[in-house]
Amino acid sequence: MSVSVPQDYLPLLIQLVLALGFVVMTLIATHYLGPKLRSKKKDLPFECGVESVGDARMPLNVRYFLTAILFVLFDVEVIFMYPWAVNFKGLGWLGFYEMLLFVAFLMAGFYYVIKKGVLDWEKE
Repeated sequence: MSVSVPQDYLPLLIQLVLALGFVVMTLIATHYLGPKLRSKKKDLPFECGVESVGDARMPLNVRYFLTAILFVLFDVEVIFMYPWAVNFKGLGWLGFYEMLLFVAFLMAGFYYVIKKGVLDWEKE
């Protein structure tokens, strides 16, 4: 077992300093080299060529957020299946049964979501 010494971290430290220096220098350069003309028209909010009308903080339906959270949840659960699929033969039957249990829990959660009507956009 090798012991790391401070000299082993020197390339990492150099890279960190260079990256941080690049970011700081870029911010300073854009501040001094960028245009400084301000006017009332330039300071107005602008979105894709469309005039801004109304309040930007319009309340959204909670179903949008529930659908987004469910997508992320089930997407992450599918990501857990990838290492299992890569090492399928090495895990044997025990790994297969564990994945069946995992998928059963996944489907139980999906069934719960369907029964609660979270994905039913027509009601309300």
